Amino acid sequence: QVQLVESGGGLVQPGESLRLSCAASGFAFSNYAMSWYRQAPGKERELVATISSPISRKYADSVKGRFTISRDNAKNTVYLQMNSLKPQDTAVYSCFVRLRGSDYWGQGTQVTVSS
Repeated sequence: QVQLVESGGGLVQPGESLRLSCAASGFAFSNYAMSWYRQAPGKERELVATISSPISRKYADSVKGRFTISRDNAKNTVYLQMNSLKPQDTAVYSCFVRLRGSDYWGQGTQVTVSS
């Protein structure tokens, strides 16, 4: 079955970096667009970044120039490199894929940016 497993979250100080990973299984990873979403307490879920196959990337305005989404089709993994982190980036980050009209989410990984 489809599985998405995130890792790499943690507690960092403002200005620091983190790299999130999402390991995918159960589908032909290289054929599908992958996305990262985030949800902060009391806020709606927000689309952070999407990477398509063939490669094209889209970002939320709030992370442009700071975050980079990438994928390794040989490892069935999508990454989110987050630089210059801000307290407002604090959220649970989840990866997402839509397969033939069905939506799949990972369990999420917590990112906390605080001094």
